[in-house]
Amino acid sequence: MRKVGIIGLGHVGATVAVNIVQGGFADELVLIDKKPEVAEAEAIDLQDSLALQAFHTKVYTGSYDDLADADIVLSTLGHIEAIKPGGDRFTELRLNAEEIKQVSEDLNTSGFKGVLIATTNPNDVIVDMYAKYLNLPNQRILGTGTYLDTARMKRQVAGHLDLDPRSIEGYSLGEHGNSQFVAWSTVRVGGRSFAEIAAEKNLDLDQIEEAARQGGFAVFNTKHYTNVAIAAATVGLMNLVFSDAKNVAICSHYDEKFGSYISTPALIGKAGVEELINLPLTAEEQVKLQASANEIQDKIKLFG
Repeated sequence: MRKVGIIGLGHVGATVAVNIVQGGFADELVLIDKKPEVAEAEAIDLQDSLALQAFHTKVYTGSYDDLADADIVLSTLGHIEAIKPGGDRFTELRLNAEEIKQVSEDLNTSGFKGVLIATTNPNDVIVDMYAKYLNLPNQRILGTGTYLDTARMKRQVAGHLDLDPRSIEGYSLGEHGNSQFVAWSTVRVGGRSFAEIAAEKNLDLDQIEEAARQGGFAVFNTKHYTNVAIAAATVGLMNLVFSDAKNVAICSHYDEKFGSYISTPALIGKAGVEELINLPLTAEEQVKLQASANEIQDKIKLFG
């Protein structure tokens, strides 16, 4: 019995719920929102679709007590309305931080012992907060981090080569924010360095990296929210946990070297983050990663 709780039924949470039901990724799905009527409306909409779905999922609105035996809880709450076009994910911190503490207290009271995956922004700071408040080991608390940013980088690279983005290997590292960077030493196409390919084709790596970094705002500035890609990232990480995949994926996890959460590759399984992967980064990339970690730490200090 695969049981999932979603906390926050805005654009992202609702899209995550649809993906889970359509994909048959959970047997039981509990929806919670600070506005119970919103969670109830989403539950009814999903329930109305069940006769048309390929899989059956028990969907209902619930309380935190219903999450006591949940395998995975997804934190998709947020205040996207606080961000203005061209803004920064950090804008949400003040509003989201207030809710994270309360959510953590409610989860602790429920006795939840599963894995928590957060999309809430600023992601690295938020998962660090969850780690301080929740009665869970750090390995069971993770954020989507640069999982989506890495996918955006792959789309940009693939677009220049007219390839399927799944053909691209490599990572965007660091903060899910402005200090993230593409570790070009890790980016390969068919086993070959993309940096070499880019040099041959006179492609501008800095331009590609900036397009990937601004990918979310390219959507947000028109829609005023993002939902599809981040929902796919959230469900993707959830399925790695459910299947005990032992898959190397990038996410925001606790790293003792930096004393905070940050995105680098990790081995994901049923216990959450089961092992960290040490990349053979260049000296320049090591400096960028430390700088990004410092940026995350500075933001953590603002609320602590």
